[in-house]
Amino acid sequence: MLQLQTTTEQYWTEQFTITNEDVEFIFNLFLEEEVPLTSKEIAQRLVEYRLSQEVQVLRRQIERGEIFQPQNSYDVGQNLVFPTLDYAIGKIVKERPGNNPEHGEFTVIEVTFDDGLSREFATNLKTPHALNLESIADFETISEQGLDANRLMKEYGDDIIYLLEERLRDEKDVVYFAGRWFLKSLLAEVSIAHLHLAEAVLVMHEGGPLKTETIIKEIDMPQEINPRLQAFSLDHALFHDTRFDEVGPAGQVLWYLRELEPIEVTEVPMQLAYEPIEYNWQLLSDELIALEREIDDELSNLRSPIDPPDEVTFSLNFPHRRAGTLPLNSHVRHLFPTAYEAPRILMTLIDGQTGEEMSGWVVREHRYVYGLADFYRRHKLPVGASITAKRTDDPSRIVIDFNSHRPRTEWIRLAVPGHNQRLQFENHKRSIGAEYDDLMILGADDLKAVDALWMATTQPRKGLRELIQDLIPELARLTPQQSVHAKTLYSAVNVLRRCPPGPIFAALVAHPEFEHVGGPYWRLG
Repeated sequence: MLQLQTTTEQYWTEQFTITNEDVEFIFNLFLEEEVPLTSKEIAQRLVEYRLSQEVQVLRRQIERGEIFQPQNSYDVGQNLVFPTLDYAIGKIVKERPGNNPEHGEFTVIEVTFDDGLSREFATNLKTPHALNLESIADFETISEQGLDANRLMKEYGDDIIYLLEERLRDEKDVVYFAGRWFLKSLLAEVSIAHLHLAEAVLVMHEGGPLKTETIIKEIDMPQEINPRLQAFSLDHALFHDTRFDEVGPAGQVLWYLRELEPIEVTEVPMQLAYEPIEYNWQLLSDELIALEREIDDELSNLRSPIDPPDEVTFSLNFPHRRAGTLPLNSHVRHLFPTAYEAPRILMTLIDGQTGEEMSGWVVREHRYVYGLADFYRRHKLPVGASITAKRTDDPSRIVIDFNSHRPRTEWIRLAVPGHNQRLQFENHKRSIGAEYDDLMILGADDLKAVDALWMATTQPRKGLRELIQDLIPELARLTPQQSVHAKTLYSAVNVLRRCPPGPIFAALVAHPEFEHVGGPYWRLG
């Protein structure tokens, strides 16, 4: 049967590339449709174009000669079309009798092709052959195949889109925003006056967020322009103006005035700022490596699970409790929305206890979500509390929850500022109404004094080793064994300096003044 090369797997997986002719076709597509298009929309049209081009070529080839079939007879001098040879055209120059016991009498023809090569073929063949066609009177069979672009996109669309995007990124006149492509030279004009008006509109709405279409209604852009092009052109202009931030999750475009965003979103909170500490990770025992994975600090650069769950529970550390944030660690980060262009994403956090909605800001570059200070304060959650993040049907809405119980009095470690810029710990009773990790839990009554210690100990004059030397005796004297669990030490260090477990654990192993007393417990030697 006739088969288009563009309907074969080999064509799309081995032969397909984006040619200059394809780019010209895409540019003409933008000119004709005058709207931005997604990668999938462009790829779909490109597949349809490739199919139609092959159909047209084959039509022209077949018009030059008869399609070769072994069952037919032909004359010397006749032109034939050979579908199995990429529809090459050949001319019959000789013929002779053929004889084969399996096929009986038949004719052998010699055909010369345009490239000068000659080949022989059997004709007048009475036995069945795969190259025989049931009917070639109608060429519509090829046309019908040529329309099956949906199947090809389903099977090979990902590879086609990858090559397409790679090529479009190299084209100077092509612009991309929020999943759509267009030509820069065809964008609608957006003047500086329009941008000033957009700023004023956002100010009136307390900074945002606002959809592009809402802003357009207020800034008097020409109504004769296609609405999709109008929105894309304004998006492009706003994106390249530092006054504006695109903060929508994937699939949504929302604009916010950058100067009105919370300072904790545009600048990393003091307690979350980490200056990387070099350490030898090979010093860590299997037990310490397992403990690091259990803590799952977002700064540990751990791999995410292959199938991330829809609900994740983690222990809240001091920096995130103080800053009103939650970590985008290896398990949590997949729950939160993404956007290719947006460094900050505005979403909705839902209090799992009350159903109350809160504004949350995803700051992926620095691996945290801001907007939970009131949630932590309202429920009196301590450092070490077990916090749960749950996915919902809407990617822009995440439930934040914890296992609550009737408040009961518990003995916990309380951070108390001491002399000589040192942090001390004392056991005190506190009312706790949530599940927590008893190795990480701690409290602090005088947060301003603790902040002052944070500022002092983050200066270069006090290193991580010195901090550990100060903290181990303070923590050890609160336990009968006079030793400190490595996780507890991690929690305490982070009251004074942001640090993932790796450097802390490595320091315990590397320096002889820290004595390992079995399991994950240490003391000062």
